[in-house]
Formats: sequence, structure tokens, C-alpha cells
Amino acid sequence: MFILVLGSILGLMTFYVWFRTIRDTTGPGRRRRILTLALLGLTALLVLTLVLPRVTGIEQSGWFAWPGYVWFGLLVYLFLALLVIEPVRLVAWLRRRRAPAEPTPGLDRRQFLARAGAMAAGAAAVGVTGVGVTTAMGAPDVLRVPVRLPRLDAAFDGFRVAVVSDIHLGPLLGRAHTERIVRMINETEPDLVAVVGDLVDGTVEQLGPAAAPLADLVSREGTFFVTGNHEYFVDGTTSWLRELERLGLQVLRNENTRIRRGAAAFDLAGVNDIAGESRSDPPDFGRALRGVDPSTATVLLAHQPVQVAEAAQRQVDLQLSGHTHGGQMWPFHYAVELAQPVLAGLSTVRDTQLYVTRGAGFWGPPLRVGTRPDISVLTLRT
Repeated sequence: MFILVLGSILGLMTFYVWFRTIRDTTGPGRRRRILTLALLGLTALLVLTLVLPRVTGIEQSGWFAWPGYVWFGLLVYLFLALLVIEPVRLVAWLRRRRAPAEPTPGLDRRQFLARAGAMAAGAAAVGVTGVGVTTAMGAPDVLRVPVRLPRLDAAFDGFRVAVVSDIHLGPLLGRAHTERIVRMINETEPDLVAVVGDLVDGTVEQLGPAAAPLADLVSREGTFFVTGNHEYFVDGTTSWLRELERLGLQVLRNENTRIRRGAAAFDLAGVNDIAGESRSDPPDFGRALRGVDPSTATVLLAHQPVQVAEAAQRQVDLQLSGHTHGGQMWPFHYAVELAQPVLAGLSTVRDTQLYVTRGAGFWGPPLRVGTRPDISVLTLRT
């Protein structure tokens, strides 16, 4: 259903782009046919990019996934740029209606304006897409954020939690991406690493080697993982959780553990993602928080920020989430804001603090526009 809806939207966008950049700028004939065939070819490439990796596998899809997804991003911003020009087109049309121009030989005024608009939109789309690809493929920012927890024991004052999410290993991001993230996290010398979901977009057989560098993560208290929605979009969710445990990550599957320093402690809990309901593996806050000490701090790992509503009801002190990508591609962050309580950063819901990382990877087009990838290091303070 998702592919059907997305395909319909992309089909309408492609038709609009054809109408404004090809039909309006050329007359009937050979040039229009060639440009139309080129656009149809790019459309076919995009369809292959969305569908074929499920058939060919991750390793065999890279050669068409890269140009396909880049065209996806370029199509989006070409569509938006052309929409921005529509008021100018309307004004020009109204002026022609009031004072029809005298016919002149060669290129008419309407076609000249159409070509000028198409060129301006194309230049803007290429520029935005280029910046977006550079940002998405660049090294994540390392954000250092102090978080005060009143119930945290003084023994943990200065405790550092490295939070990373949405790594999205798949056709476009592989082992080198994981190696860079692991190196950057280790350089922060964290006390604990929290990987809050959406690690993979493929099976263990396809992406196991790409995830293998996670075994090199170093922290005093270990690395913990909770599922994101994408862990349930692939075949073999349980296989992935076993593989991560083999790599040394502790999976919190609706459960909690005590983090200790001498006689002091706080509770670290994790809940499954909401998408787990489709695989009979839903989030269970009651089970995840069973046995936690109400007199000390509780930190919850939950992939989606929207899960903070129930966390707040259960007096969780701090929830760590991802999922939003910070919106990933402007202006689509407005749609994300409708579904999630916050895009990124630290906020408070009732008495529960919520921290949302913008993620270290991307999904779909390899673009980030208006937001950068990050690895967040939270320093807990009493």
C-alpha cells in the first residue's frame, strides 16, 4: 500500500515536471520526444530503485539505487521549484489576457518564459540536491548536551551517554558508514552507548558484514539497542537481534537493566518500536519498566518520540529517541511534526525529558536539507 501511494504521488509529480519542463518549452517534434523518453527512463529507474532491491538483493542494487535515489531527490526539488514559479506564470498569463502581444517570428513570449522558468527551477533543484547529498554523506555532527536528572545519584554526575539512531545500513550506506560512526563514538569515550533503532534496511545475510564494526564500540557500561520501525520491515527481525547480541550489543526487548557505580544505580529500560505490533512484538511499557526503583532515575530507550506520552505517565525521567531524522528534507519536516511531538533536541513532556537525535544516516534519497546528521553525547547531571 505504501509503495502504491508513493508511486501515485511520484507519478503525478513526474507528469507535472514533464508538462512544465518539456511540453511547455518545446514544440511537437523530435526534441520533445527525446526529452520525454529521457524523463520516462528516469521514472523507470526510480521504480526499479524502489522495488528491485527486494528481488536482486542489497549488493546487486547499488548500481541503480544511487542514480535512482538521487533522481528521486532532484525530482522532489524540481517539483517544488516549479511550484514556486507558478504565481509568476499566473501574472504573466493575466497580462497576456489583458493586452495580447503581437505575434512575432521565432520563439514566442510564452515559450521564452517557460524555458526561463524551467532553467531557473532546474538550477535551484540541482543546487539544493547537491548541498543535500554533501550534507547527508558527510560526517555526523557530534553534539554534546547536558541533561539534569533530579533523581540521578551524585555518583553518576558527568555520566556520558552516546546516542545514535537511524544508521540505515542498506543499498547506499555500508560498512564504511558503520566504521566512521563507531570511530566517532569511541573518540567521545562514552560511559554507555545507546543505539535507538533503524539500524538496517535488509537481512543479516545481506548486511551482516556492514554491521560488523559495531563489535568495536567501546564504553564502560556497554552498548544497548532497541528496535526501530525498519527492523520490522525486513525479514528476519529475530535474526538481527541475535546477530547484534553476537556483536556485543545488549538488546532491550521490553526489559530493563541496572547500571551501577558502587552502591549507586539507575535503571536503563528499552521498549520495542510501535511497528512491532505487526509482528506480534509490540511495545510493552509495563514489562519494560517492571521492577525499576522509583527512588532513582530511569532512562528509557524508545525509537519513536511519540512513545513519550506513555513514558511520562509512568514517571520515566529521560527518554532517548530517534526516528525523525530531524525532518531530513525540507519542507517535509512539517509532515513529521504532525506525527511526532518534536523533531530534534531536548524537550520536556510533563515531568519526563525527551531527547531526539537527528540520526546518523538517511532513508530514501541520500539528501539532508535543513538538517544535519548527528551523534549525540548526553552528559547526565544531578
